[in-house]
Amino acid sequence: MAFLRNLPLRISAHGRIAAFLFSLVASLSSAVAAEPPPVFVLNSLDATVSVIDPATWAEKQRIPTGKEPHHLYLSPDEKSLIVANSAGDSLTFLNPRTAEVQHVVHGIIDPYQLQFSRDMKWFVTAGNRLNHVDIYRWDGKELKLAKRIATGKTPSHIWIDKSSTTAYVTMQDSDELIAVDLATQSIKWRIATGAMPADIFGTNGDRTLLVGLTGSDGVQVFDVSGPQPRLTGKIPTGKGAHAFRSAWDGKAVFVSNRVSNSISRIDLQTLKVTDEYPVPGGPDCMDVSADGKTLLVTSRWTRKLSVVDLAAHKVVKQVNVGRSPHGVWTLDHGAR
Repeated sequence: MAFLRNLPLRISAHGRIAAFLFSLVASLSSAVAAEPPPVFVLNSLDATVSVIDPATWAEKQRIPTGKEPHHLYLSPDEKSLIVANSAGDSLTFLNPRTAEVQHVVHGIIDPYQLQFSRDMKWFVTAGNRLNHVDIYRWDGKELKLAKRIATGKTPSHIWIDKSSTTAYVTMQDSDELIAVDLATQSIKWRIATGAMPADIFGTNGDRTLLVGLTGSDGVQVFDVSGPQPRLTGKIPTGKGAHAFRSAWDGKAVFVSNRVSNSISRIDLQTLKVTDEYPVPGGPDCMDVSADGKTLLVTSRWTRKLSVVDLAAHKVVKQVNVGRSPHGVWTLDHGAR
């Protein structure tokens, strides 16, 4: 009988404990969710990825990858950050919020640069050493090679249009730009470019392509709206024009000038440079914060991540990372 008399009290106590534990778990979950996602920097010569806390700008850890990783790519659904291990013939998939390794895909031959189509049905890699472009089908689980396409010398960077129908690829050492039809896995056309074409950026509804010329001092403009492309102009930026990143408002694009040690801001309406930002150490890949105030830049030759205050027009912080830092990505990004 004493047990029965105390039963409501015991149930009440257990209820309070359960409520406390539930509240504690909820608080911890909220705290984890409130933490800003890390910044990832790819260290090509160290075969690692630096994971950086954007609140303290301290390097938290380094994740081993395959041999000679050269580019990072955040999948369109933002569930995976993919590292292309070119000499390791593999891809490393990372959780972009927790930095945990999700899985490693082997047998991807010479993936120097990489990109998913927007609809995530196609995955394209540029074989920089082996002079080919690989087109893979993606079913949400596995990559299946549809076709390997022989190209010009040293395929470099990729841009896939918003309709997920065409992949554009630069040829670094044969000075060309090619268009690949994804449905038929065939080359539609090729056109000569300036010296050492690198990154590509599509604008004007993908009717216009910007191509950075690492072997020159600016960006070429191509009209690709018709059956054959046309070179329509060149935007002077700086020596070693290399990589692009869209500004957070979608009205401009940044281009890194590796030799001039600067970043140029190009207005997408006028296709003219409207601003310049000095960044030392061979600025390479970039990312823009979600609020548009900060530009993250890998300083390739000095083993640094440079943090640029866009309003102040200066580098406000540098973070030590590994050798030859190449790509940089974070979930806390502006529109791409």
